[in-house]
Amino acid sequence: MAKEKVIILTHSADNISVDTVGRCVTAAGGEVIRFNVDQYPLHNRLSSVYRQGKQEITLENESGIHTLHDAAGIWYRRSYNIGKGLEQLIDKEYLPATLLESKRTLFGMIEGLDIFQLEKYSVYRRLDSKEEQLRIAAACGLNIPATCISNDATVIRRFIQSVNAPVITKMQSAFAIYREGEENVVFTNTVDESHLDELENVQYCPMVFQERIEKQLELRINIVGHAIFAFSVNSAVSDRAATDWRKDGAALVNSWEPYELPPDIQQKLLAFMDVYGLNYGAIDLILSPDNQYYFLEVNAAGEFFWLDKLCDHAISRQIAHVLLGKASRR
Repeated sequence: MAKEKVIILTHSADNISVDTVGRCVTAAGGEVIRFNVDQYPLHNRLSSVYRQGKQEITLENESGIHTLHDAAGIWYRRSYNIGKGLEQLIDKEYLPATLLESKRTLFGMIEGLDIFQLEKYSVYRRLDSKEEQLRIAAACGLNIPATCISNDATVIRRFIQSVNAPVITKMQSAFAIYREGEENVVFTNTVDESHLDELENVQYCPMVFQERIEKQLELRINIVGHAIFAFSVNSAVSDRAATDWRKDGAALVNSWEPYELPPDIQQKLLAFMDVYGLNYGAIDLILSPDNQYYFLEVNAAGEFFWLDKLCDHAISRQIAHVLLGKASRR
């Protein structure tokens, strides 16, 4: 009897979480097919064929020829650097069209797979809307900070005055500036008086402005299928991480602890996942000093490897079991 196959869609330089989940799939009796998209289309071949009303999708890579349409599930982990190396072979005038066609083909085939997906490309794109995330979170009974997303300085000033509390600002997308070859990531920052004088510049780049919730703890909640893995960190122990724990994430990596989330918050988060049909989500919450929980956002590709170690890789095992259909899933 053939083993159940799991496809892991990622890239060559991804971190240890991919290998950990892969080992868990193997331990559960499955077979892993790793599809590094930075090798496509230069080194991999991907084909979709319709015959007699049936679809077949085939991947040929360094490990052999694999059918994808009959897999138990696919983990859409990352899709970085599609078309890497083509710039050395394709004339500049043709390169944009070649890259666009490669991406359109890859995403179209993956979206068209009639198998379980963790998650579909279209779900990732839907989650780009922070506005919808906040609306759905509130509808599920979760607290959300007062928020304004705008490129209108007048609206933003009015919002800041109405909040009558400290306000932070952040970008919706992952954002970094490269100076002299060094990556400078743009994190969440507190709005001060000097920023107010520069608000007119948002005309050219809209930003998120949000009520700053004082933190007792920051929480990262990983939900896989219907299993909840909650962890907390006191980011106040680091001045750099007080506004955004990621600013000093390496220093705080050993400060995270498992956390017991109240049952009512668990149910609200599961209801939130149900609305989206999500089977994996890394959810950021804040616990305020008066013991109120505030929803910030969910990331369907959020990292978990440093938390996985705190629970003996239970997150990786759950991902493997959901992909193989051995655990409940949406």
